[in-house]
Amino acid sequence: MAGSRSAPRAEGRGAKAARAADPPRILSSSHLADGPLAELSELEFGLIVAYHAFSRWAVRCTAAAGVPELTITDVLVLHHVRHRDRPKRVADICFTLNYEDTHVVTYALKKLVSLGLLSSARQGKEVHYAATPAGRALVDRYRDLRALCLLPAVAGDVTDASALAATAQLLRAMSGLYDQAARAAASL
Repeated sequence: MAGSRSAPRAEGRGAKAARAADPPRILSSSHLADGPLAELSELEFGLIVAYHAFSRWAVRCTAAAGVPELTITDVLVLHHVRHRDRPKRVADICFTLNYEDTHVVTYALKKLVSLGLLSSARQGKEVHYAATPAGRALVDRYRDLRALCLLPAVAGDVTDASALAATAQLLRAMSGLYDQAARAAASL
């Protein structure tokens, strides 16, 4: 992001000219950009737009891979269960994907089992989920379509792998800050 634009400006004609020289902010809630850390509102709008674009991509890529009836939650759960080909428990899936409502993940798991993409097995009191051969094949087709449709664009526009890694680290740090702020807000 460009330098800070949250510093107070001089009042009068010069202030109006200075504001006109600043590029317009890309925001969804300008009232949240008033005051300190106005750039956070720009980041939040970027997160909103990026989340919806990513969700649309993941769902459409999965549809192109052969299963059009999945939601973004279904896709995320399927990919996570396939991760390292180790069976996963509902609690672990919710924790890793940062889902607070276990019933949302449980519904996705039941749907994926009914489609034959996951299997479930009881181990003591816990149920573990694993990708079936059909689920692994779907994720492999998704990976191939990702390589065909997405990676060339990323390689052309975002070629700096260290910048991608730094952005991922920033997003993980921000998720922790938002989680903490949510806990604080819940206690009010």
